[in-house]
Amino acid sequence: MTKTTWLLLSLTIATGILGFNATSNYWQILSLGACAVFASAWVIAAIVGRRFKFDPVLR
Repeated sequence: MTKTTWLLLSLTIATGILGFNATSNYWQILSLGACAVFASAWVIAAIVGRRFKFDPVLR
């Protein structure tokens, strides 16, 4: 995985933990919403950042 995907994964985990440990309902909704945004960005970054291996015989 690229550095961007690791960053988004760590932000997803951090905001998810913060969302479940929040004392206020407002902060819980905000943190879990951020977690959803970071998770979807992580999935997109993981798909786009994949390295395709080309067969050297086809050159």
